[in-house]
Formats: sequence, structure tokens, C-alpha cells
Amino acid sequence: MSPLPTDAKTAITFIRTVPILRIFSVEKAKEFYRGFLGFSVDWEHTFEPGMPVYMQVSRAGLQLHLSEHHGDGSPGVHIHVEMTGVDEFHAEVTAKGYPYLCPGVQDEFYGARAMHVTDPFGNRISFNQFKEARESV
Repeated sequence: MSPLPTDAKTAITFIRTVPILRIFSVEKAKEFYRGFLGFSVDWEHTFEPGMPVYMQVSRAGLQLHLSEHHGDGSPGVHIHVEMTGVDEFHAEVTAKGYPYLCPGVQDEFYGARAMHVTDPFGNRISFNQFKEARESV
């Protein structure tokens, strides 16, 4: 594994980004992220029963935080994910027959093969596999 890039003038290194997506129903979120996309629920947190849930889902190195808390953002964000195996991922999710979404996979103008999905809360995720290797900056 190559070393993480650092700011040339300081010792600052950003390790990862974990998007927080606003949700309104833990059950619908689990149906979509776990049932349809194949993510695992790593943990859930609530301050007490009946309070909003904050949880982490992950798959193959991608972590997402899902939150019912009003202050954790607005639904309708768009996340760009770079990955490998987008055609295999597409075949896997479409074989599940999720009744609310049947995404396509296509070659995009920006050089990626992509599958776009929208969760039940209006958050959009674009899964992109670039045809040519790209360097991180």
C-alpha cells in the first residue's frame, strides 16, 4: 500500500471521508442499504428508545453514516464513489428484484462506467469505475 499523501507544508493527512446521509426510517434504510445494496450494518446508536438513530453501514471499504437526526443534513445529496467491479455490482443488485429501483449501468462522458441509485430518502449515489487508472491527489 502506498503512503497516504500529505500536505507538503505540514504534517496534515486526511485519512478518509465518511458521508452522513439523512434518512427518515431505519427499516427502509436497512431494506435499501443492506437488502438491496448488500452493505452490512456495523453499528447503531440512539440516546434512548424512541429517539433518532445514527448508524454506520459499510461494504468493501466504503463506509456511510445514516442519520435520522434532523440536524445531520438534508436529503437529496449526491455522492460520487470510485470503485472496481461496477458491472458485477450491477448484476448483483438487479438480480435481487428490488421493487422500487432497477438501475442501469452506462458509460459516462467523464470516462467512467457508472451505476446510479437513489435511496428511499432522495439521496443519490453514483458508483463509478474509471476505464483508466486515476491517481489520487
